[in-house]
Amino acid sequence: MGNGGSNDFAGHPTGTINGVDGTFPSVSAGLTESGPIANSGPSFADTYTLQINTEQFTSAACAGSPNPNCKGWEQFVYENNSGAHDAYIQYWLIKYNAPCPSAAWTQFSFTMSTDIYCYQSTGTSSLMAGQSVGTFHSNNLKMSASVTATSDQMIVTVTGDAAMVMGNNAVAAAGGWTEGEFNIFGDGGNSSGGGQAGFSPNSTLVVETTVHNGTKNPPACVMKSFTGETNSLTLVGTAPIPTQASPAIEFTESNIPGTAAACVAAAGIGDTHLTTFGGLLYDFQASGDFVLAQTGEDFIVETRQVSGAPTWPSATVNKAVATQMGKTRVAVCLPSRIAVDGHDTQIGEGQVLSLPGGVGILHTGNVYLVADESGNSMRAELNGAYINVSVGLGQWPARVSGILANAPSGNVNQIAARTGALLTAPFAFNTLYHEYADSWRVPPKESLLSPCGEREEIGIPKTPFYANNLDPQVYKRARAVCTAAGVKVKALLDACTLDVAVIGNEAAAKVFVGLRAPAAVGQVGPSRDGKDSDQDRKR
Repeated sequence: MGNGGSNDFAGHPTGTINGVDGTFPSVSAGLTESGPIANSGPSFADTYTLQINTEQFTSAACAGSPNPNCKGWEQFVYENNSGAHDAYIQYWLIKYNAPCPSAAWTQFSFTMSTDIYCYQSTGTSSLMAGQSVGTFHSNNLKMSASVTATSDQMIVTVTGDAAMVMGNNAVAAAGGWTEGEFNIFGDGGNSSGGGQAGFSPNSTLVVETTVHNGTKNPPACVMKSFTGETNSLTLVGTAPIPTQASPAIEFTESNIPGTAAACVAAAGIGDTHLTTFGGLLYDFQASGDFVLAQTGEDFIVETRQVSGAPTWPSATVNKAVATQMGKTRVAVCLPSRIAVDGHDTQIGEGQVLSLPGGVGILHTGNVYLVADESGNSMRAELNGAYINVSVGLGQWPARVSGILANAPSGNVNQIAARTGALLTAPFAFNTLYHEYADSWRVPPKESLLSPCGEREEIGIPKTPFYANNLDPQVYKRARAVCTAAGVKVKALLDACTLDVAVIGNEAAAKVFVGLRAPAAVGQVGPSRDGKDSDQDRKR
């Protein structure tokens, strides 16, 4: 699945946008691209468009349309092929559904639709030479678009050259532009749809979209695209949202398999280390079925944590995970098995199962990735006796709850029970494993995990359990494995050491290699009354 449709990132700041800049901070060595012109005929090298796109917005230009849902849309385009290296602006009236308002507009319809679209384009301004995708970074390519109440323009610059286009403000984007997208796409389309920019194997691009709205506040991230053209790369990894001289989002797209992309992600790995959406790392060793994350009735993720007793009674691992996306329910169980809406389902290696409601399941190696059309995802990595799970959100900030969520306060050191009670790190043992854990337990009749069998007994650890609680010789061997693997951040090194020891497999260290340092670490301290629970609670 290539970029386009819902598979791209856009920046969404507070208020309206007055400009967007797009750059490529890095491209992989040997990167090449080819594609057809206007979605027709053979593919040619370096045939693509760079686009800065607005979302579809309410526009006074739709005043003559009988369709109350007519929208304005503006594209800032740089087109590159063997015969063109041109910048221009294109304006659209989406589903105008009547003769276009004047001769300045051209009527357009898709083959399989009766809707009428209207568009017009400015004249072009050309760079002196075409641009190979492999030189985007080395040539300092930058594309900029800006709008005001009375004008709009775009500029494309490369080392030693520039092209500038002044527009006619045909859809008055300054009044409604709130989401800005930049990327590389196919070179136009036709009545059948948009073309695709096809990349050579082992291609990776890092894309940065800077959004101007008069502040330096980081923009919200939205996982969506507004154009019909696509590229053959897939979003990988999490999109960071840094605050720079101007607010920007930066993300990676590649045809090398990687972790699931999301505006923000959280994870439960090993035995069991949770990293919240806000970046808080804390251990949660309760056993039972729990809500990992929930953003309403249409996206829920649950996990089944099972005790390591009798060998490791104060540690748990994930044995099953499940998600509900809209009306679709998917459960991933150990040993390797997946159930869709309660029925065991076979998905071949490298295959995608497309389900009603826009939900897709990709199976690659020991990983199942479940994603919806809003960009929400659940990734389950099956490792024999345990599952590493990550949860991605297609929009951030978002209202999210569960044991992977921070408290609504936004304090990275706080988590919240379902009751609303706040816990601030370091967490009191009894509060974490009684009030907090009990609030996020899932009753058996409501559990999404029932296709994985009845839950095992539920309980809590006897005491907090960390790497320094290991036998010194066990600690030394496990620590050496993690160090040799390249884990350097102390909090991750501690978690890795515990996992290698408890899971008993050096491969448990792999997941920690390359992980970002947590924003904060939430240790579990003594109970408020100074006493820790001396036995597991059974139900």
